[in-house]
Amino acid sequence: MTDEDRPLRCLVTGATGYLGGRLVPELLAAGHSVRCLARSPGKLRDHPWAGRAETVRGDVTDEVSVRAAMEGMDVAYYLVHALGTGRGFEETDRRAAGIFAEQARAAGVRRIVYLGGLTPSGVSEHELSPHLRSRTEVGRILLASGVPTAVLRAAVIIGSGSASFEMLRYLTERLPVMVTPSWVRTRIQPIAVRDVLRLLVGCARLPYDVNRAFDIGGPDILTYQDMMRRYAAVAGLPRRVILPVPLLTPRLSSLWVGLVTPVPGALARPLVESLKHEVICTERDIDRYVPGPPEGPLTLDRAIRLALRRVQDADVATRWSSASAPRAPSDPLPTDPDWAGGSLYTDHRERTVAASPQALWRVVEAIGGEHGWYSSPLAWSLRGWLDTLVGGVGLRRGRRDATRLRVGDSLDFWRVEEIEPGRLLRLRAEMRLPGLAWLEMAVARDAEGRTVYRQRALFHPHGLAGHAYWWGVAPFHAAVFGGMTRNIAAAAESAAEEPVRAH
Repeated sequence: MTDEDRPLRCLVTGATGYLGGRLVPELLAAGHSVRCLARSPGKLRDHPWAGRAETVRGDVTDEVSVRAAMEGMDVAYYLVHALGTGRGFEETDRRAAGIFAEQARAAGVRRIVYLGGLTPSGVSEHELSPHLRSRTEVGRILLASGVPTAVLRAAVIIGSGSASFEMLRYLTERLPVMVTPSWVRTRIQPIAVRDVLRLLVGCARLPYDVNRAFDIGGPDILTYQDMMRRYAAVAGLPRRVILPVPLLTPRLSSLWVGLVTPVPGALARPLVESLKHEVICTERDIDRYVPGPPEGPLTLDRAIRLALRRVQDADVATRWSSASAPRAPSDPLPTDPDWAGGSLYTDHRERTVAASPQALWRVVEAIGGEHGWYSSPLAWSLRGWLDTLVGGVGLRRGRRDATRLRVGDSLDFWRVEEIEPGRLLRLRAEMRLPGLAWLEMAVARDAEGRTVYRQRALFHPHGLAGHAYWWGVAPFHAAVFGGMTRNIAAAAESAAEEPVRAH
C-alpha cells in the first residue's frame, strides 16, 4: 500500500451538528479512522457509527483540548461556527479558528478542510452579512495557518435537517399564498448534502500544494421563489402564489420566518441576511481534484426528493424504534434539531397495567375488527363513515385473523407497518388524510418490573390543510386516544383476572 492509499486519521469537529454527523460515517466508509471533538460526547451515542469512531471531550475555543485532539491526526475538519450564539459570534469564530489553526500546525496535521459560505461576486467584505463575513474570515485564518487548507464555499445546502432547507420546507408547506420579502428573487446555486459530503471526503487527499478556496454548487441556478415552487411540485403540493414585497427588511423578514417556521430566529436572521446578494459559483476547479459521479451532481429536484424520502417512504416513525436502520446522508439523525425533518405532531400516552406483558400484548394484537378500538365506538364509526363518503376505505375491511397480525395486514382503515411480537405494533393510516399518520402501541416493563402500555399517534401534515386538520381534531384526542389507553389497560387487567375467578 502506497502512502497515498493508506487510511488517514481524521479529526472531525462539529460531529454533533448537521454536516459533521453525516461526514463521520462517510469517512469511515472510505476506510479512514475518525476522532470526534465534542463538547457533549453523549449526544453522539445514538448515531449508528458511534462504536466505530473515537470521541473526545473538548471545545474549539479551548486550546488544551484542541491540542490533545490534534495529536496523531492527518486531516482536521473544521465544521463549527458560533452562529446563533449571540452578538459576539464573530469574535468567538475568530478566536476558535485561530486556536484550531495554531494547534493543527503544531501537531503536524497534513491538511485542514473547512466548509464556509459562498460569497457574492463583486461585493466588498464589509457589505456582507455578519454571518457570511465571519465565515469568510474563518476561511482566511485557516488558509494562513501554514497547514495546507481547502475551504469549500457553499450557498444553500439541500438536505433534511439543514437550517436552510428546513426554512424552505416550512415556508413552502405552511403558506399556499405568501407575501414575501424581495430577497425571494435573489439567484442562488444550491447543492445537495450528498455532493457536499462527497467533496469533503475527497478533500482529505488533495495534493499537498493545494491551499485555496473552492466554490461548490449544484447544477441549478435559480431564485429562492423558484426553489419554493420546485419544492411544492416535488412534495406534491398545489402551486404556491408568491407576492414579493420590497418593504420587508432582513430583521422583519427573520421575524416573519420565525413566526411561520420553527427555525430559531437567531438562525433565521443570518440566513435571511445572506440572501440579500446573489451567491453563484464563479469557478468549478474542485472538479479537477475530486471527480464527480458519472451522472454528475444532483439536481435540485432530486436533492429535494432524497431529503423528503424518509417522509415519503413512511420512515419517519421508524427513527424512534431503530437507530441502526440504513440511512442516506440526507436522512434525519437522532441529534438533528427538533425542528428538522418537517413537522411531526405527536400524541403520547402511557399507563401502568396490572397484568402481565403477555396479557397486555394479546389485547393489543387483537385490536380492530370485531374487537373495536377501545374508545368511543360512535367516534370511530363516524370517522369510518366520513372516510367512505370521500372515497376512502372506511372501516369495511376488518382484519384477516381475529387474534394474530402480520406485517402488511389491512386492519380497518389502517395497515400493519411493523410488528415485533410481544413488544410493538405500528399501524399506518390508509384513510383519506391531508398528511401521513401512524398509530404505535408498545408493551414494556418499567424499572420496577411493572407492565407499561405506551401509545403514540403520529401525524406528518401535508401543507396548510394538514396543520389545520391536526389542530381541528386535537380537542378530541383526550377522549379518543386517552380513552383508548385506559380501556386497553382495563381489558388486559380484566383478562388477567379471569383465571382467578374460575377457581
